[in-house]
This record gives sequence, C-alpha cells and structure tokens, in this order.
Amino acid sequence: MGLDEVVLGLCRATVPTFADTILVYLREPLPVGDERPTGPLVLRLRRVEPAEPPVLAAELCEVHPGSALAEVLRGVRPVFADAPAARAALPELLGGSGVFGLPAGQRGILAPLRGQRRVIGAALFLRGPERIAFQDDDLLVAAQLATHSALGVDRTLLYGREAYLADELQRTMLPETLPRTTGVRLASRYLPAAETTRVGGDWYDAIPLPGSRVALVVGDVMGHSMTSAALMGQLRTTTQTLAGLDLPPQEVLHHLDEQAQRLGTDRMATCLYAVYDPVSQRITLANAGHPPPLLLHLGGRAEVLRVPPGAPIGVGGVDFEAVELDAPAGATLLLYTDGLVESRLRDVWTGIEQLREKLAATAQLTGPDHPPPLELLCDEVLDMLGPGDRDDDIALLAARFDGIAPSDAAYWFLEPEDTAPRRARRLARQALERWDLAELSDSVELLVSEVVTNAVRYASRPITLRLLRTDVLRCEVGDDVPQLPRVRHARTTGESGRGLFVVNQLSRRWGATRLSTGKVIWFELNIKQ
Repeated sequence: MGLDEVVLGLCRATVPTFADTILVYLREPLPVGDERPTGPLVLRLRRVEPAEPPVLAAELCEVHPGSALAEVLRGVRPVFADAPAARAALPELLGGSGVFGLPAGQRGILAPLRGQRRVIGAALFLRGPERIAFQDDDLLVAAQLATHSALGVDRTLLYGREAYLADELQRTMLPETLPRTTGVRLASRYLPAAETTRVGGDWYDAIPLPGSRVALVVGDVMGHSMTSAALMGQLRTTTQTLAGLDLPPQEVLHHLDEQAQRLGTDRMATCLYAVYDPVSQRITLANAGHPPPLLLHLGGRAEVLRVPPGAPIGVGGVDFEAVELDAPAGATLLLYTDGLVESRLRDVWTGIEQLREKLAATAQLTGPDHPPPLELLCDEVLDMLGPGDRDDDIALLAARFDGIAPSDAAYWFLEPEDTAPRRARRLARQALERWDLAELSDSVELLVSEVVTNAVRYASRPITLRLLRTDVLRCEVGDDVPQLPRVRHARTTGESGRGLFVVNQLSRRWGATRLSTGKVIWFELNIKQ
C-alpha cells in the first residue's frame, strides 16, 4: 500500500460518516525509522475531502518551536477546535486564513498524527452547522483514526525504504555495462517483479576469459528479500573469482554449491554457467537447476538446448555435468531466469515453448540471412509478457556469436629456452606478413620478445604464443607460473624491469590473468583500416 492510499483510506473512513470535511497534513519530508529530521518542522497539506472545503488552507505550514500549534502536536491527543489551545493553533495551521478560528457554524477536532517515534502530521475533522456538534466520544474516534493512519504511514515508509534499499543493492550488484569481447556481442535486460512483491535475487554476468573466451552466467536466488539480494551478490562475486581461475563450468558450480553449504543458508539458487570460445566456435555449458538456454540459428530456427538440468546450488553432495556444443557464427544464445517463462498463468515448459516460438517469429522480421539486432531481440522477448506474468524478477542475457575464423588465429608452443624469444619474433613476423600487417612487425616483435623473455626466465613447461586478428591484433603468451607481473620503472643502469613498461607504453591495452595452471599475459595493437 502506498502513502497516498493510506491518506485516501483515512479520508474515506471519515467523510461523510464521521465528519463533513477532513484536511490531512503530513510532515515534509517524512522521516523514516530512526532517522532524525533536520531543519524546521514543516507540514504539507496532503489531501482535502471534499475538494472544496469550507475553510481556506495554505499548502505549507512551518511549525515554530514553542508556538501554539507545536504545543498541540506535542500533546498527541485530539482537541476540540474551540478549545483555547486549538483556537490559537488553527490560524498557524491554516496559514492565517482563520484569525478568529473556523468560519461561523463550523465545529472541528484537531488530531496530531503520531507514528511510532514522532509526530508525522495532523488531521483536521470538520462538521457543518446542520450536523450535531462533536461530543467527547468523538475525540476517541478521532484518536483511533489518527493513530491507525499514522502507523500505516510509518509502515508504508519503512516498507518503501526496505524495498528501495533492496532494489538498489541488487542493481549495484548487476554489471553496469557488458564487456566488449572479441568474437561475441552482448545485450541484457533486468526487470524487477511487480510492485506488490519484494526484490529477488536474479543476476547475470559476462566475464572475459583468457584466449578471447567469455563466460556467460545467469542465476536466480529463490525468494524475495534483502537476504536474497545479498546472497545473490555473494554468489556473483564468487563466480567472478572462480571464472578468473579459468575453472571448467562444472567445477565453478561445484564450488558455488560448497560456498552455499558453508553459508548455512536455507535458500537455494539456480545457475547456468557457459564458456564460449570464438576460435573453436564451441560453447561449454553446465547447469544447476536452471531453465535451459535457447539457441537461435542464423536461418531462423530456434531450439531449446539439451543441457543436463542438475540440482540447485545449496542442495549439496551432487555432481554437475558439462556438455560441449557447436556455437556457429551468426547464432544467438539466450540465457534467462524463470520469471520470463513461468507465472501463475502458465507452467515453465509452456513458457519455454512460447519463448522459442517468439525467437523464431522475431528472426522472420529480418530474414534468414540476417539475424535480428540484439537490442530488438531482447525487447521482442519481453513483449511476450502479459498481465499476471510479472510475479518474479526477470534477468535476460543474449549473446550473438561472431566467432573468429581459423585463418585469423595463429598458435604455437615454445620450449622455455634462450632461443624462444628469437623464434617467437620470427613466427609473429611470418603471421603478420600472411595477414598483410607487416607495418606492425617492429612493434609486435619487440613486445612479443619482451613478454616471452620474461616467461622463459621462470617457466618450467612449454610456453604458448597466440596471435588473433579481428578489429585489433591481440597477442597472448601463457606460462605455468601463477604469479602476476607488475609494471616496474627500471633504473638507468639496470638490466631488467623494462619489459612490461615497454608493453604498457606501446600497446593499445594489455593485461594479465591468473589461471589454475599458470597465467596469460596479453596485449592488443590497433590495426590501421
């Protein structure tokens, strides 16, 4: 129930059975919970019933400390309008429109509205001259109406603050922007549940991985509360950490399940974790009780992917199974939470079939040779929601697979020997000549030599070197040493410390990622168009 509904309920309970007219004032701004108001006490006229009252009232009223109105509000109990205290307070409340009290014949009760901790407003009940005057018993009725309404305002404010904080908590835990990764384009949507329910624990993420791969994640913590949103944040943070270790999808879900067991929470979560490799154009997926993903092929065919369903996270003691599937260029993967396909009006499998049909119908809009734009696709998918379909939050992640052609990738193993940097320079130069990028040879050879030299110094197993040509040139060097390097400023007479400094100066961007088997250092250079 909203604040306006509480005030409207007071007015309808009052007019015309108890009074002919009511004026409801609320504090501006309204304090919430233990919040301590700052500044002067200001009352705003929130509602008048009927719309044309027999008295004129200003919209705002500042209550001065020690004034007659301040004393009436401090007294808490309702008072008759003709009582000395009220006669002095009414001109201040009404903005000076009634210097001698109410207009002739009007009888009234002035009732403070007091919440659990402080006065939050006032109500003025009026009866015209044709009705019997207020009696002593009417003071009790006015007190009950005022108390009930003030507590309703308090509850509404506290509920609104909790819902706002939970919603903000959840939104801050969702990615502000999706990463721009080679070989795949991304789009997402998040819709909170209807206003009648609390915020839930739906989330999505896209995490760049070494080798131009990307992890695609969608999950849903069961329930609607701050607890659900907080647990979602913990699981998402853990997923990012595990993805950084480059663990297989089934291992990521296993560790998430273990974390849920350690937390001791009674809430379970579903999650689908997928890794897309644009070079091999394959995708590996593992599922923990989540609705299956859908794949929209370039020709317009939409299919529900057969992924072992698995048990939800938090069940404990179960194994997760991963499957590897083709991810052809031009296809679109759709990950979503159950709020999109399940509601009071339809079961989950009916919703999944409707979603599949919606994807196929959307693909027809652009023809079999052109996949629909991702943003349009997301909007069209959400359009399938009807009245009553917003019982739960909805998270949606769409990935368009562009892939990287095998001819645009070059991959080698180098033994950790002194000759490795020289061989790396030669292999890189040959690949650049094959790609008509000879103008980058000097820069690439220098940077490759520096990074490989550093790897040779510490590695005990073969070093990997990979070049990828897309809209940029990307070089990746992997070794079996997990320690990440850092940029150091070499001394003038020093012979080391210049490698990453040179990479930092000459590359478009660079980075280092720790793996379960070592690390990868990568850098990118712009390709002149």
